[in-house]
Amino acid sequence: MAKASTGRTTQGKAKAAPPAATLKKSKATAKPEPAAKISVTKKAPAAKVAAPPHKTVSAKQGTVTKKTTAKAKAVVPAKAGPPARPVAVKQATIRRPAPRMPVATPAARRVRIVAAPRKAQVAAPRAVEPAAPRPVKAHPPQAFAVSHLNQNDFKADGLRSYALYRDLGMALATGGLCQAQVIRFVPPCTEQVRKRHTHQAELQLVYVLQGWMKNEFEGHGEQMMSAGSCWLQPAGIKHTVLDYSADCEVLEIVVPADFTTSDIA
Repeated sequence: MAKASTGRTTQGKAKAAPPAATLKKSKATAKPEPAAKISVTKKAPAAKVAAPPHKTVSAKQGTVTKKTTAKAKAVVPAKAGPPARPVAVKQATIRRPAPRMPVATPAARRVRIVAAPRKAQVAAPRAVEPAAPRPVKAHPPQAFAVSHLNQNDFKADGLRSYALYRDLGMALATGGLCQAQVIRFVPPCTEQVRKRHTHQAELQLVYVLQGWMKNEFEGHGEQMMSAGSCWLQPAGIKHTVLDYSADCEVLEIVVPADFTTSDIA
């Protein structure tokens, strides 16, 4: 009973279908509506990825070639960001360098280049020839001699008349090699004593035993000699006896015993 009731209701509600002729007319008169435009965004072509080289595997039975291909990764387009803001660009100003003024260099900082001194050439020393030996004079053999003080031995038989001489006997003992004597001066000292003179001898040595004596030597001036003074008179030196005391006595040694004396006018 339920099914019958449902069938009735559907039939009552259903409308009558239009005739076929009317449908044909409506189809003929109806204008086709324009198709809706569909926007299609073309995707960027995917970047080509170079495939790795073919791998060749060699086996005993034969050669097998395997090809490996890699899947190309899809390239995702970058998202567009916000538009760039305009930036004001200032025109750069050209700076010209200031002219340099010459600065005077202080004297202390000035460098003076001095050429290095040349090395002096040192001459090679000349070979010095040894001096020829001087001939030695042959002297007679010397004898032992001694002389003791005796007042009677002072005699006025010497070189000067204003002096007394005591010969010590050395000329005889040395065969004329040297002479030794004690001279005692007799006062007063006169102009005859002060005569300028020279002696030619290899050696003349004088020693003051007592009193004093004043002499003058060329190039050395006046010399005051007293007891204990001793001097050497080079051969040919000009000299003068200026004065002496009343008790003046000197010891004189001359080489050789025979020497010469010359007065200077």
